[in-house]
Amino acid sequence: MRRLGSVQRKMPCVFVTEVKEEPSTKREHQPFKVLATETLSHKALDADIYSALPTEKVDGTCCYITTYKGQPYLWARLDRKPNKLAEKKFKNYLQSKQNSKEFFWNVEEDFKPVPECWIPAKEIEQLNGNPMPDENGHIPGWVPVEKHNKQYCWHSSVVNYEFEVALILQQHPDDPGLLEISAVPLSDLLEQTLELIGTNINGNPYGLGSKKYPLHLLIPHGAFQIRNLPTLKHNDLLSWFEGCREGKIEGIVWHCNDGCLIKVHRHHLGLCWPIPDTYMNSKPVIINMNPNK
Repeated sequence: MRRLGSVQRKMPCVFVTEVKEEPSTKREHQPFKVLATETLSHKALDADIYSALPTEKVDGTCCYITTYKGQPYLWARLDRKPNKLAEKKFKNYLQSKQNSKEFFWNVEEDFKPVPECWIPAKEIEQLNGNPMPDENGHIPGWVPVEKHNKQYCWHSSVVNYEFEVALILQQHPDDPGLLEISAVPLSDLLEQTLELIGTNINGNPYGLGSKKYPLHLLIPHGAFQIRNLPTLKHNDLLSWFEGCREGKIEGIVWHCNDGCLIKVHRHHLGLCWPIPDTYMNSKPVIINMNPNK
């Protein structure tokens, strides 16, 4: 399985973005939209976006596989968020645009407690040994998915710690038009991030399973490569999303050579998501299980 970039922080958009004072189609009760301009961002250009590998952005919840209690474990995303008082101060700071001073966080006092087993995400800034919040005021992090934790029961359904395997959906190695579900050793996935999708995740945009028979799967980030992407121009990408069968996806994530990840979401281009008949749903699937292993 090819090792690509790991999603440990918020990904920047491939284009410079602007805020429009219109109700968001992405988040309910959000009175504004974040839309892409036609200008490529400096971050994308600095990461050599033209030589990056484009992959499908999958709509689920982010997970991470690393060691816990001496064995490979699935970890769920849990951002450490500010308490009410600190959040109010931070919102006031953001709204006072004339304020040129940097906002000062007191990490020990301003944030809600997290479980003792919580770890901060990699690549986030540190100050005096403390992980610092991102531009949204959150400290991205992870908690291990324990077998009997009801809060993460759908995460638990895709791993078996006794046999140390995870239920993985990916492209078939010999046929890019075919999907494959298989049990992959957790040790083969160490330090990778993956997307959990399924019946009870994010409104189930891919229509997997049912209430009676829920189905959940893990997809390694970067698993679905995009092979016929148009040029990196706003209108060309917009036409591709609207007119191509391969464009019936949530968005694109570019895996750059320096490890940087750059994205564009359908909402950045003023398009809707979720949509009926996604590209993933159009592909046949085989189940590859070896009961002797």
